[in-house]
Amino acid sequence: MKTFRRRGKRIRASDSSLLFHFLLSRLFVVWLIPFTLFHLSFLLSTEWKLSLFQDHFISSYGLVTFFISVAITAVCAYLYYRYRYDRIRQIIHRQKLAKMILENSWYETKQTSSFFEDIPNGKSKEKISYFPKMYYRLEKGLLHIQTEITLGKYQDQLLNLENKLESGLYCELVSKELHDSFVEYILLYNTINSRISIDEVIAQNGSLKLMDAMYWEYDKLPHMLIAGGTGGGKTYFILTLIEALLKTDAKLYILDPKNADLADLTTVMPDVFYKKEDMMACIDQFYEDMMTRNEEMKQMPNYKTGENYAYLGLPARFLIFDEYTSFMEMIGKESIKVMSKLKQIVMLGRQSGFFLILACQRPDAKHLGDGIRDQFNFRVALGRMSELGYGMMFGVRPYGHVMNVY
Repeated sequence: MKTFRRRGKRIRASDSSLLFHFLLSRLFVVWLIPFTLFHLSFLLSTEWKLSLFQDHFISSYGLVTFFISVAITAVCAYLYYRYRYDRIRQIIHRQKLAKMILENSWYETKQTSSFFEDIPNGKSKEKISYFPKMYYRLEKGLLHIQTEITLGKYQDQLLNLENKLESGLYCELVSKELHDSFVEYILLYNTINSRISIDEVIAQNGSLKLMDAMYWEYDKLPHMLIAGGTGGGKTYFILTLIEALLKTDAKLYILDPKNADLADLTTVMPDVFYKKEDMMACIDQFYEDMMTRNEEMKQMPNYKTGENYAYLGLPARFLIFDEYTSFMEMIGKESIKVMSKLKQIVMLGRQSGFFLILACQRPDAKHLGDGIRDQFNFRVALGRMSELGYGMMFGVRPYGHVMNVY
């Protein structure tokens, strides 16, 4: 029972009409209660004769109470839709999942004979003999959809439901995880209503809140890659991150090769660079500081293998790099040296608390080669991206955390 509750509600073939059955049963009960109360004295006092019932309920009083009950039902239906829309939406989701399986014929049937099988006109019926085990659960703003993997002929389809789930349920995929005999798709439920104000973006205990039920746990998923075209909101998103991180003991380094909005932060905070030489020197210093901390951590008396900088009470450091690809194109051949340093940072920075936040319009492999792009464990796509840009950003859906914001 514990495993069943953890997985959620089982999707069944009968769920293809789940919304209709749900509304019919609930609305009928809501209508029946006031209608019965209007006629309670009659029902308790009269004899149970069909003619008496017909005369009473077809009378003017019966018709008036019928329509009053309908009006009460309509008001209750509106209030339920207004304040419990999430409940209806979850039912619609389950109905869509059932229809997806049925319309794609991801099930098996068998012929069943009629009771009077010896009669020539007795017809056989089809009965579903196999229906994939799929479970639906909403928990803390995240939608969990689990489906069983049985090595059958529908395995490939069930292992690649990302696009169908995102577009069909209008949710954003957060991660895809493989369990024993199950694959679990985790989606961000109701993206629009999950948005929070800038003041609510808080960083604490190695985690930065970005949306309701959406956190960047940079201690566990180090380094963030941000992509999006002009006007997609990269600058405002980065400024939001900066404001939240400034409220902690972290030290920030800002690089803005285009000398644009982020460069204006020079008037309110240190370590903001926009000149080529200064930015390259900052990258070199950030790398050297990381290597120095790695050595110093091992010499600390309370150092323990496997523990990170936070365990030793050390502050995190963030290198925030806007318009990365533009900078790499600007420095030409020197980009090889910069890429080498950045690769070391993303490979070694997690334990020592040195994190890279890198933003660009499109994560071209030309400037994110040698496996650097794969080391960004948290990725944010802002605005509408082209199919090519989306492929560069995420490739084949990773088994990690991604965030796609429109």
